[in-house]
Amino acid sequence: MYKSYYPKESEIEHKWFVADANGQNLGRLAAKVARVLLGKHKPTFTPGVEMGDYVVVINAERVTTTGTRTHLKADTKMYHRVSGYPGGMKSVTLRTQLREHPDRVLREAIWGMLPHNKMGHSLMKRLKIYAGPNHPHSLQNPEPLK
Repeated sequence: MYKSYYPKESEIEHKWFVADANGQNLGRLAAKVARVLLGKHKPTFTPGVEMGDYVVVINAERVTTTGTRTHLKADTKMYHRVSGYPGGMKSVTLRTQLREHPDRVLREAIWGMLPHNKMGHSLMKRLKIYAGPNHPHSLQNPEPLK
C-alpha cells in the first residue's frame, strides 16, 4: 500500500525569483508567475499546501499585449471597479491602466490564475510587482525566472 506524501512545514523551502516583464506577453507571463507562486514547478508539489516561491516582477510598465491594428487589446480591454454606491462604477482601458498603475494590470492577471480562497490570498502576498527595473529585494538573491 502506497502512502501519500504530505510535506512538513520544515521541509518546505521558499526561493526568490525575479521575472523581467520587458517585452513579454501579459497572459503568458502571468501564467508562468502563477505556476511558480503555486509551487507547480517543484517535484514535491502537493495540492492544498503552500509550496510556492516568492516572485519579484520588474518592468511591469513594459508588458505587451496581443492584437492587430484594427483591434488593439490595449484599447478594447476594460478594467472595472465599483465603489458600492449607485452610479459608482468606474471603467478604465488597459492602455490607461498600464500608464497610471502598471502593477495592477499584472496583479489582476495573476490573481485570475490562482485559487480564489485563503490560499490564493496568501500566495498573492508573495508577489512583488514594480513598474521600473529597480526593486528592494536584492538581499534575497533572486534567481531569474525562465
